[in-house]
Amino acid sequence: MRGSMRIGSVRGVALRAHWSVPLIMLLFAYGLAAQTLPGYAPGLAPVVYAVAGVVGALLLLVSLVVHEAAHALMARRAGIPVRDVTLWALGGMTRMDRPETARAAFAVAVSGPLGSLVLGGVGLGAAAGVEATLGWRILVAVLGWLGGTNLLLGVFNLLPAAPLDGGRVLQAVVWWRTGDRERAQRAAGRSGQVVGMLLAVLGWLVFARGVSGGLWLMAIGLFVAVTAAAERRWAELVTTLRGVRAADAMTTPVVTGPDWLTVDRFLSEVAAQAGHSVLPVLDFEGHPSGVVRLRRLTAVPSGQRGSLRVRGVATQLSQCTLAAPDELLISVLERLGSGGGLPILVMDGGRLGGIVTAHDIDRLSQRHMTGPDRGAASSGGGVGRHGILRCRPGSHKPDVGKGQRARPRSSHRQPRRLFLTSTAQ
Repeated sequence: MRGSMRIGSVRGVALRAHWSVPLIMLLFAYGLAAQTLPGYAPGLAPVVYAVAGVVGALLLLVSLVVHEAAHALMARRAGIPVRDVTLWALGGMTRMDRPETARAAFAVAVSGPLGSLVLGGVGLGAAAGVEATLGWRILVAVLGWLGGTNLLLGVFNLLPAAPLDGGRVLQAVVWWRTGDRERAQRAAGRSGQVVGMLLAVLGWLVFARGVSGGLWLMAIGLFVAVTAAAERRWAELVTTLRGVRAADAMTTPVVTGPDWLTVDRFLSEVAAQAGHSVLPVLDFEGHPSGVVRLRRLTAVPSGQRGSLRVRGVATQLSQCTLAAPDELLISVLERLGSGGGLPILVMDGGRLGGIVTAHDIDRLSQRHMTGPDRGAASSGGGVGRHGILRCRPGSHKPDVGKGQRARPRSSHRQPRRLFLTSTAQ
């Protein structure tokens, strides 16, 4: 997640915190010190409430780490590589490769809520024990609040709504019953959209009655609904594009330009011919060196366009998403979330074979949904006949050659989908 930094590790799994975590912890500490704790343990000094509020907020943060660590450790036990754990304003998330079986998916999903429920029981039990032995009201209040919050956290996250843990449980059960992973993800996504909107409406009604916590519930509901809709669309895309290669979706030939041109010349001599808002740029050897977005070029002040080179505003090749012509398109799209992004540069023998943009994917997706021609080529001239763009040093006019059709990979090979467990607090 952007805006997060590493703060440690749990059993070798990187632990990251978003910049919003300190802010939300301060809000929790203030709420505890100003409202919750004085109600449970009245008559104490303000500094006692302040210290107890900070301690309670930190213990809640530890509880979230335990919840996510349960996901991560269960995933590693099942042989699933775990990327990292990230804490943020609305809870936490664990990124991992997706499970290969419904059983593993179920175990990973349910482990987090079970961890929270156990913590909740321990917290309430500790509060009862302290009250019976020591009688320290403020400690009883903190432990009781922490235990109740963890119980609520565990139960809430079992709601059958992706991306919450309960949605992952539902997805695993449907997957086990049907044997269809994408169908299960669509079902969890639909459920998440419904539950998310219900939570948002409930939060609004609560807020309308003067309870500020309704805004929190509404934010969580909207997050659930939006994320569930995105997961449902992804599952539909996986089904639609199963077996489709990068070469099937790419546009070729594509307008390119040398990265040594000034911004002014590039706009007038290259961009005017472009059919995309993002263009590949080439070095002196005719090899792709990156991509440049037209909006970044037009954002350059007019006084600098005559001297600034395009390479100065281009995205370097190391930050772009690259693909082989015969690579499964879904596998390539999987990599967009971990670096790079659209467009996809399709490389053939070190040369640029074509470019895949969001428009190309949408067009191919619509074609596959409306017709049986799954092997149809994109507008660039057909699979196996894609142009290889070469640019000689000193000229930005590409030579178009003919490439050989690469042997397609098996359409039954499943891409490694990044699996995300999300915890709402």
